[in-house]
Amino acid sequence: MAAHEGHRTYDAVIVGGGHNGLVAAAYLARAGRSVLVLERLDHTGGAAVSTRPFAGVDARLSRYSYLVSLLPRKILRDLGLEFRLGTRTISSYTPAERDGRPTGLLVGGGEQRTREAFARLTGSDREYESWQRFYGMTGRVAERVFPTLTEPLPTRDELRRRVDDEEAWRVLFEDPIGVAIEDRFADDLVRGVVLTDALIGTFADAHDPTLTQNRCFLYHVIGGGTGAWDVPVGGMGALTDALAGAARAAGAVIATGHEAAGIDTDGTTAEITYRTSDGEGVVTSRHVLVNASPQALAELTGDTPPEAAEGAQLKVNMLLARLPRLRDTSVDPREAFAGTFHVAEGYRQLATAHAQAASGELPAAPPSEIYCHSLTDPTILGPDLVEQGYQTLTLFGLHAPARLFDRDNDAVRAELLKTTLGQLDTHLAEPLADCLATDADGRPCIEAKTPLDLERDLRLPGGNIFHRALSWPYAQEGTGRWGVETGHANVLLCGAGAVRGGGVSGVPGHNAAMAVLEATGE
Repeated sequence: MAAHEGHRTYDAVIVGGGHNGLVAAAYLARAGRSVLVLERLDHTGGAAVSTRPFAGVDARLSRYSYLVSLLPRKILRDLGLEFRLGTRTISSYTPAERDGRPTGLLVGGGEQRTREAFARLTGSDREYESWQRFYGMTGRVAERVFPTLTEPLPTRDELRRRVDDEEAWRVLFEDPIGVAIEDRFADDLVRGVVLTDALIGTFADAHDPTLTQNRCFLYHVIGGGTGAWDVPVGGMGALTDALAGAARAAGAVIATGHEAAGIDTDGTTAEITYRTSDGEGVVTSRHVLVNASPQALAELTGDTPPEAAEGAQLKVNMLLARLPRLRDTSVDPREAFAGTFHVAEGYRQLATAHAQAASGELPAAPPSEIYCHSLTDPTILGPDLVEQGYQTLTLFGLHAPARLFDRDNDAVRAELLKTTLGQLDTHLAEPLADCLATDADGRPCIEAKTPLDLERDLRLPGGNIFHRALSWPYAQEGTGRWGVETGHANVLLCGAGAVRGGGVSGVPGHNAAMAVLEATGE
């Protein structure tokens, strides 16, 4: 739908039709506000989309973001969304070799089974008991912190009182997470599995004094008040399609192919200039909500942009004709790949990979984690593919900072992909390449995205999936009441770069909508 010709006044104009912008649009439209969403692409969804990346193949993959944990059920209920999440009964599987024999650690399938898996790997119950205590602690923090994400920002002291556990506060908010991991766990592989949640899209060492790894860890263990990571049924696009439908049903106008070019505001009224294939237009609004990066916000308002945060991941989408067999024959591949399959993510391996990447080298053993969406949700595959036993694989590589790709993005991507899949192959009884499906042109069904690819495709500065380093979920100087405020009274940041942003959560969209409704007396 096209925006109206010439000047038209709205209560709110939302720049960017990603999931947070659509959440804000739906809330505001349902509250009776007139809402216009300007989206530069020909579709909504941002990084939360489903696409068919392989020619002639009926597989609809979550191309960029792919799992859901931080999306409050409150948002689903408030907006009446027809969207489901599938739960994974297996949390993770980590292959290993001990005493020259293939083995691994399967977490999930019930407490007794997990306890036995720890004992087989480590030789006693100690690591499992430490695991239970540690995640019991993070679970209690999750129950107390997660509900605050859709409330006005608490102060640091208020959140500390809410957590009401000084040991947990020290572990998560004050000491580098590596301290707690080394104090509580002895096995290198177990330590690595715990640390990975601190490194998703975050280039840091376990003992980084800035605690950027702690902030990443916190958001990965509080989701839903449990820390569980769920599968979007129908793919990630099912969520953003439902959000767009809810916004339109409430009266919001969604204008695709409309790229915002500038915001001129006096703090009370704003004029938003946009471009289309037919030329330029201008709309007027009481409030502007920017569902884009802090850098894009600064460019629109004419302010000095912050320095871009560096992305540090390799995202790989694959379609397989069959799941590969494992060297560890004690576990079914359908279980091993149903949760998070950790590769080269031992504690020392992660430290080595970080040090190599920090020195400008590709990690010799690139760490990654993999999961199979279609085991939990076969609806993303056409019926013929399901019948033939096809499966998806999603791989997320760690410690792949954007700087490594500057010299030659295509060549380095190919090199890193080959080395990463080589690490996986060391744990397989057959090469992954033998299991890859082929597209209509006979090419293997595999695509890889580097931080530079994400910067180009999605305008993520530095390819950072969180737009900038994740923030603590409490108020600091300049954060405002909801964490979405900017230097302009009627311009709000509702993208991942807002305080408590990052991940597929809808939290910044919800909070920006609440800030608008508060400001206008509702």
